[in-house]
Amino acid sequence: MQQSTFQFPAGFLWGTATSSHQVEGNNFNNQWWAWEQMEGRIMHGHKSGLACDWWGGRWQEDLDRAAQHYQNTHRLSIEWSRIQPSPQQWNDDSLAYYHTILKGMKSRGLKPMITLHHFSDPLWMSEQGGWENPLSVQWFAAYVEKVVHALKDDNELWITINEPNVYATFGYVMGLFPPGKKNIMAAYRVLVNMVKAHTAAYHTIHRLQPEARVGFALHYQQFNPANAGSVLDRWAADIQSKLFNEAFLKALVDGVFSFGVYNTHIPQAAHTQDFIGLNYYTSSLVAFDLSKAGELFGRRFFPPQALLSETKYIACVPQGFYQALNWVKLFGLPIIITENGVEDGQDKLRPVYIESHLRQCARAIREGIPIEGYYHWSLVDNFEWERGWTQKFGLWALDPQTQTRTPRNSVEIYSHICQTNAIKDE
Repeated sequence: MQQSTFQFPAGFLWGTATSSHQVEGNNFNNQWWAWEQMEGRIMHGHKSGLACDWWGGRWQEDLDRAAQHYQNTHRLSIEWSRIQPSPQQWNDDSLAYYHTILKGMKSRGLKPMITLHHFSDPLWMSEQGGWENPLSVQWFAAYVEKVVHALKDDNELWITINEPNVYATFGYVMGLFPPGKKNIMAAYRVLVNMVKAHTAAYHTIHRLQPEARVGFALHYQQFNPANAGSVLDRWAADIQSKLFNEAFLKALVDGVFSFGVYNTHIPQAAHTQDFIGLNYYTSSLVAFDLSKAGELFGRRFFPPQALLSETKYIACVPQGFYQALNWVKLFGLPIIITENGVEDGQDKLRPVYIESHLRQCARAIREGIPIEGYYHWSLVDNFEWERGWTQKFGLWALDPQTQTRTPRNSVEIYSHICQTNAIKDE
């Protein structure tokens, strides 16, 4: 059978993504560092420590590798606690260092994308209630003003908040992230304030940089009914999708944050996206289960035929990626895939995962879905939050003790796709 090749659009963005706390090292002034010091919070007692030592300068060699392997962009985040170490203090030296990194990216031919908030909060903010405090909106707006004013000449793509749905769910419903609460109403308050903060940031960025493009990064997990013929399974899958996938995004469309029976009108939030950032990793089946009240009566599990990652954290379900893209297209905005990847220290699943998901991306583009870029998670193994160093998402392996980087076979696979701007059909 003859194999054809799909050519991605000219100017398509090919890159990788990282976040500040996961790669910089010694971010001791945020709530995650404090969380790591508490017994039982991080798997095996792991700590971020030096992380990937980007604050010590190792970003240079990592971004050299990205550029040498034909990536043309990189998504990084700014560490709020470095910029504003205390409520009345701004650190211009840290801003200058980020400016140096951006200059270094551009000199390597890498278009920057900046994330302003990627899970980590300044310690002073968390001590005052964090995102539950209504003042968090003005705190974030002031921080955004400072960062954008300093860095706008070297960046035009902005992500305001990364995965607010994950931040609220893991931190305020499941208790896996700081502050470790299990209170759905606290999660609701956090998400309302994050909608307002995104809105303030969007308007701030466009005031300072009219040509900027601004979005947020949505973590989308496809929830399909375990039995499509079951009304109860369909209901359980639908309610989980509405709360986890849809609530935040729809608030930025119509100005209403709907969370089950609770609705908050935020009219200024309407139409505050220039593109939709989509983070997709996996899909689940959902079966109605009366014993799962804490999970909205939906028992989630992976499709039985799906290939699983080494810790069984992710199932390879590329069809779910295609479903996600078809759902996001309904909002009528350009789409940038801001994260997609799999944990795989042996690099056995990752080649299949990358190619199968990019084929679904190509399929969607063929059908007219406006996808502008793809950021693989991640460039190099990094500190994976409450899972510590147990998961290996990097194209390059990292030994956190020696800081040695080792390329995995997937480096060449992704490099060839980036270089040719194409992928062969299956």
